[in-house]
Amino acid sequence: MESPLVKLNTDEFPPLLHEINDPPKELWRRGNPLNHNHTFLAIVGARKYSNYGKEICEKLIAGLNGYPVTIISGLALGIDGIAHRAALANNIHTVAIPGSGLNTDVLYPRSHVRLADEILKSGGALISEFEPDFKATQWSFPKRNRIMAGMSHAVLVIEAERRSGTLITSRLATEYNRDVFTIPGSVFSKNTEGPHMLIRNGATPITCTEDLLEALGFEAKEVIKQSSISSSPDEQRILDYLSEPRSRDEIAIYIDAPIHELNVLLSTLEIKGLIIEQLGKISTVK
Repeated sequence: MESPLVKLNTDEFPPLLHEINDPPKELWRRGNPLNHNHTFLAIVGARKYSNYGKEICEKLIAGLNGYPVTIISGLALGIDGIAHRAALANNIHTVAIPGSGLNTDVLYPRSHVRLADEILKSGGALISEFEPDFKATQWSFPKRNRIMAGMSHAVLVIEAERRSGTLITSRLATEYNRDVFTIPGSVFSKNTEGPHMLIRNGATPITCTEDLLEALGFEAKEVIKQSSISSSPDEQRILDYLSEPRSRDEIAIYIDAPIHELNVLLSTLEIKGLIIEQLGKISTVK
């Protein structure tokens, strides 16, 4: 990571951090300054996620394309990494808050050093209150969770067991008077015990992009109109290929992309109102 390391002045901190009762004394940043005109949405969730959790995370983030939103997450394994990658895939600004310092040789987890580099190259940032050479410890993760919750306007929880670090972030968000959203799921899954408990305690359930946009204070119709003006090169390739209805398998073979990337592309096009899937075939909306 060639991006320089900057120690922020207090007046350069994310504004909402000044409102919490235990703000950090120091903050370090790699990458570009944050756009404080954006809505900051923290996304947290299970490390051992399900296919359902992964798909809904990718689909919801794809639906934020074209809006002034920054995705905040913890660079951790699981939903955190999925959230960062989905933001990158949809040209959405993303900021990672690791539980370590920001020097490359201590950045944690080690398997996400490349992801951190991609975040920086995309114009995003890494932020930490820990000294640059600080190695992650068991207590540093709950400590950084308050930074994520404190700097964000809202926190979205995607899958969490009843007792998990993820719920620490949602509890802090409630204490800081931030909005808490979550995804309902199967009553048979341990990963939805946390979200269902949050809903019982007043969290806003999110079941689709429109729910999330409304909860964030945006109008879905406006975003669909903006998003429909342009498509990424990969999205346009799919649209050009859909001169007639095609199956997902046909599209996957044609664009030669991993299935998770294809699902994000198709979800984005569906959210933009450009395609529809019926009876196993995908076609453009006339």
